[in-house]
Amino acid sequence: MGRVINTNSPGKRRSFHMRTIAEILRRLSQKSQIDDEVRDMVAMIVFSLREIDSTVLESIEAWEKRNYWKKADDFQQKWWWASQMANNIEKMVRTDAWEQLPDFMVKLLPQVADIQINKMMRNASTWEGAYDKLVEEPEKS
Repeated sequence: MGRVINTNSPGKRRSFHMRTIAEILRRLSQKSQIDDEVRDMVAMIVFSLREIDSTVLESIEAWEKRNYWKKADDFQQKWWWASQMANNIEKMVRTDAWEQLPDFMVKLLPQVADIQINKMMRNASTWEGAYDKLVEEPEKS
């Protein structure tokens, strides 16, 4: 029996969600007002940031099993912002503080600045209904 290779690695999933955030930010910058699509896109950013954070934890656990403590710590330091940003944006959505959206966009831009977008790969179905899904979740305390 051959070795099983997982092609859906944490790094690939992290890249996928970073690309999703980068494309959403580009589309958000073209919007002039807060509408249902903007709400869905922002909620999708929250879900993507959560997924990024979970892939970071997955990678850290794997390195800690091998006693790569320094590498795990450095990696955690590099990605600490994802969890914090997800919580802050979720709070903004839940309190309807949409006037804070431009500030969050400015904070997220440097994180995805190195992602080249020549062609939009994500369509509206990617974030459709994300706002309702986020609002229906029980609030974390």
